[in-house]
Parts: sequence; C-alpha cells; structure tokens
Amino acid sequence: MDLTVVAYVVYLVISIGLTVWVARTLSRNGRVFLADVLHGNEKLADAVNHLLVVGFYLVNLGFVALYLSDDGTIQNARGVFEALSTKLGVVLLVLGVMHLGNVYVLNKIRRRGVMEREQLPPVPPQGWAAPVAGA
Repeated sequence: MDLTVVAYVVYLVISIGLTVWVARTLSRNGRVFLADVLHGNEKLADAVNHLLVVGFYLVNLGFVALYLSDDGTIQNARGVFEALSTKLGVVLLVLGVMHLGNVYVLNKIRRRGVMEREQLPPVPPQGWAAPVAGA
C-alpha cells in the first residue's frame, strides 16, 4: 500500500475523531451557557445548540476534506509523520478558532441580554421626590 494513502487514512481518522469529540464537548457543556443566554428557555437552547453543532460539523469536516490532498507522494515513514503533523496541526488550529468564535458570539449575545435586564429597575417607581435645595 502506498504511504500517501496510509497518511490520508490516518489523517481522516484522527481529524474526524477530533472534530466529533470537540463538537460533543461543546454541545454538552455549551447547553447550560445557551440556556442562560436565552433566559432559561430550554427548548430554544436545545434547538440553537443543535444548529451550532451541525454548523460546526459542516465547516470543520468540509475543511478536513478540502485539506486532504497533498502536493507530493510520501516516500518513507518520516514523510508520513511530517505530513500528518502539518495537516493535523492546521486542523487543530481551525477547531480552536471555530471554538473561540462560537464562544465570542455567544458571549456577545449573553452580554446584550444582561444589559437589557439591567436597564429595567428591580421595582417600579412609586412616586416622585422633589430635589432638595442647597444640596
């Protein structure tokens, strides 16, 4: 078997495994965060969480597929490791950037919700007080 094909198979197995692991981790731990962002609406949090996971899979697996091709053939075991380290390093960086992008957007949404909640007084005003002269 050609070493280039071996490198491709190992790359796909590791990249897809990492993508699935990161997506499941983000989904499981992000659900609580989404529920807070969406003011406790669990059904909406689950729906948004699922949509984010599907988008995460599409972008990352699409990138893994596009990044599969190699310019040259791999001649020895050293070449397999060099090709895999480069490809997997880039995939890990893309996964990290996607994760940080998701967290950034959700944090912006959460902050906006907190600001909207803080604009309303905790109790309605009950009257008006005249300003004190000389104070």
